[in-house]
Amino acid sequence: MTLVAEASLRLDAGFWDYSLIAIYFVFVLGIGLMARYAVSDSLDFFLSGRSLPAWVTGLAFISANLGAIEIVGMSANGAQYGMPTMHYFWIGAVPAMLFLGIVMMPFYYGSKVRSVPEFMLRRFGPTAHLVNAISFALAQVLIAGVNLFLLATLVNALLGWPREVAIVVAAIIVLSYITLGGLSAAIYNEVLQFFVIVAALFPLTVVALDRVGGWDGLTQGVRDSTGSTEQMSLWPGNELAGFDSSILSVVGIVFGLGFVLSFGYWTTNFVEVQRAMASKSMSAARRTPIIGAFPKMFIPFLVVIPGMIAAVIVPELAEFKETQSAETGVDYNDAILLLMRDLLPNGLLGLAIAGLLASFMAGMAANISSFNTVFSYDIWQRYVVKDREDGYYLRVGRTITVVATVAAIGTAFIASGYSNLMDYLQQLFSFFNAPLFATFILGMFWKRMTAAAGWIGLVAGTLSAVTVFVLSETGVLDLPGQGSAFLAAGAAFVVDIVVSVLVSVRTAPKPAAELVGLVYGLTPKEDLQDPRDRDEAWYQRPGLMAGIALVLIIALNIIFF
Repeated sequence: MTLVAEASLRLDAGFWDYSLIAIYFVFVLGIGLMARYAVSDSLDFFLSGRSLPAWVTGLAFISANLGAIEIVGMSANGAQYGMPTMHYFWIGAVPAMLFLGIVMMPFYYGSKVRSVPEFMLRRFGPTAHLVNAISFALAQVLIAGVNLFLLATLVNALLGWPREVAIVVAAIIVLSYITLGGLSAAIYNEVLQFFVIVAALFPLTVVALDRVGGWDGLTQGVRDSTGSTEQMSLWPGNELAGFDSSILSVVGIVFGLGFVLSFGYWTTNFVEVQRAMASKSMSAARRTPIIGAFPKMFIPFLVVIPGMIAAVIVPELAEFKETQSAETGVDYNDAILLLMRDLLPNGLLGLAIAGLLASFMAGMAANISSFNTVFSYDIWQRYVVKDREDGYYLRVGRTITVVATVAAIGTAFIASGYSNLMDYLQQLFSFFNAPLFATFILGMFWKRMTAAAGWIGLVAGTLSAVTVFVLSETGVLDLPGQGSAFLAAGAAFVVDIVVSVLVSVRTAPKPAAELVGLVYGLTPKEDLQDPRDRDEAWYQRPGLMAGIALVLIIALNIIFF
């Protein structure tokens, strides 16, 4: 981002704004200190002792995802592509969250694994486990860098500090409460951050809609800036998918985003699954992603709509959208900050800044807390230093948290090279999540899949996604928008499945007795039930809650078709 952009993004905060921000940080660090006294062993540090209620883990589940991807990435996508960005929520999130709660959480929670790679270890053996653990750890450091870069951007806009200094200061802030209290500190802060984020974005959205002249004014503004109202409709989303054909666009969105990328992210990403694993019972674990689905379906109104409005009423961003010229000094990632700069008075500005700080820290903290769990348990304890006392691995977890934060400082500069961070993030998900989902789903429902197929299919799928990315970057494939990420995800999924089947046919599977609790057809239903759930009320039943959420999602797609 240019110096011009940094200057134009300077936020004119006053005394009351800084006071609100200071109060917020007192709460954040206080939660970390209180959580520290509850940490007596590694289970407390990494999984909160499996003692948290469903409403806490459900809100944390969403808040962990309500970081840079939601606030800046989706507002940037809204500014660039308009209403089709809603697909990332209504097609590309909620259905997979419901599937996680209904189908997959019983396997995760019932097997008492501490991480997704540990599930891979039990199903496929050490080689697949190590490949997945390394892949996951790398992905978390890269994604943590996105949140850190955006947190530093806000510090830069607020205080005018050089971006390099802001990145280091922002990293220290997040490191402090994660190192103190582990996952409990992260989760309880995420619940606080959820309410702060909503309180910050709601007034910004209301003020922005009023300024643009309501929905009709926004429609007219989009028509004037783009020459059509295509960006005001969900379907077919050609510009977002990068296809000229409406049929290919719908297929790309439904299969590439809605199935492969979405299910790959929500059902195998330990950043999210870890929150559900901290629940106090099987039913609470299943309800965690389902509870999270309800706020998830309405969050786009607080992030996508402001991005669309910013592209209409902020002169610099409107000019950038028309010309794509760096001389404007801004890009799509600046949409939410520009809107705050232009619309919010002192006091509300402080609340909005606290909300953004909350979102960036929630995202980065989720990445780092999941990274330290996987590194400590799945890499260090399994392959480096075995059979030590529990306190040793607790110390390793705290130490590697510092290392991961330092690494994220480096990856933050990689993120700074993208004008729309969603382009970058979707590529990362196609590399890491799409092939893992293929391996997971095949291994969970097909008992014949072998250990060798587990790691060979995973590597082949990842390499195919990287190949599509390279072909797109070199101009061999011409896929604008996020079409290359959708294609890479589809390629990774298909290649992984095909290779896994071919390898399984030529190698020996595990005995069926060793797959109980890991393969759907071999696991008795009673093994997937928790005696503590027998007294749950009718409205707490996961199936009923998921059905209501699914009906609401269908209704939203029809309303904004």
